[in-house]
Amino acid sequence: MEQKKLNQKLHRNVWSVTLTSFFNDISSEMILNLLPLFLYSVLGVRTSIIGMIEGIAEATASLLKLFSGWISDRMKMRKPLAVLGYGVSTLAKPVLYFAAAWSWVMAFRLADRIGKGIRTAPRDALLADSVTKKRRGLAFGLHRAGDTAGAVIGLGIALLVVLAAEKKTLSFGREIFQTVVFLSLIPAALAVLTLVLTSVETEVTEQRQAPGFSLAGLPKSFRWFLLVVVVFTLGNSSDAFLILRAENAGLNVSGILGMMITFNIVYAAASSPAGALSDRIGRKTLLAAGWAVYALVYLGFAFARTGAHTWALMAVYGLYYGLTEGTAKAFVADLVPSNLRGTAYGVFNAAVGIMAFPASLAAGILWQGAGRWTGWGPGAPFLFGAVLSLLAIILLFIPAPSEELEEPS
Repeated sequence: MEQKKLNQKLHRNVWSVTLTSFFNDISSEMILNLLPLFLYSVLGVRTSIIGMIEGIAEATASLLKLFSGWISDRMKMRKPLAVLGYGVSTLAKPVLYFAAAWSWVMAFRLADRIGKGIRTAPRDALLADSVTKKRRGLAFGLHRAGDTAGAVIGLGIALLVVLAAEKKTLSFGREIFQTVVFLSLIPAALAVLTLVLTSVETEVTEQRQAPGFSLAGLPKSFRWFLLVVVVFTLGNSSDAFLILRAENAGLNVSGILGMMITFNIVYAAASSPAGALSDRIGRKTLLAAGWAVYALVYLGFAFARTGAHTWALMAVYGLYYGLTEGTAKAFVADLVPSNLRGTAYGVFNAAVGIMAFPASLAAGILWQGAGRWTGWGPGAPFLFGAVLSLLAIILLFIPAPSEELEEPS
């Protein structure tokens, strides 16, 4: 009965976008968690190069996120851009099958992130436009839960492929990676088809035309929140470094995949309840709690000595994601009127992505150094991240200018 009521209250787009992300994450997580191991262990790439690849890829996506959201506001259309973005990412995946050098991986990551940059802000705006403020946290929480449930299945498939190879006494190498890439194409195609066939365009409730692109045109309260997020993100390097840290602490490939499955199970389980909780107790409280968990986890990674330590820490890391990912997206919608949401999500996602470049590059250099400097070791990036997360919590509760907004009914 309760589930029936939930289905009646939530717009079809919530379920469509959730299912799309479910299929897309099955595909993506099959690949992305093996990618740093493929670069580091198979191709012999240094962590500074891995950091550069991740940072440039995310920064490229961010520029597109910035403008795709604004374009969707100007067009008053969300769905076409979201579909295009998922399609580009799907078409990029075969490049990895033929990857023989890190430049091939860079090409894939750029194309994949271009697709993400095109789709993310319009998709988030489509979701925000489909629900009222009172259900917004729940809607974004459900979306994150579906996304992460797909990650669990994708990682499970990758783990089965690796375990089957180990039974044949094959170590992780190019052939195993190619098998996973090939299988990932099926759910990627299903993601695109799902969004095309099951979602509908929504009307922007504000009738005013979105203004020309300008950060100054967005509410001051949103701009302050953006600054806080930038500070936090500077210490939030790519999760590829968590995977490399786990390998450094003693986990093998199958152990790392098991660790990531645990992480995603916790993430999926926490997302919906956390989103609903943010509707009741406020977004800031939940964000602060999530960032505090992040600081503790990163401190743990800095001093981890065994693979078991990193596995346990990664499970707690899933709680951080569950508490913050959907909550932050819902908070953005709270701070801006509907005719500016595409722009706001574009700016928000762009800021996070742009900061991923210096964050990941700094993490790689802090770990292994650059040039003749050999760095401060594997714990350094995580100590840096923990300090900045604590600073962000303080900034979050400093009073900022706010405007009264009319919320959609």
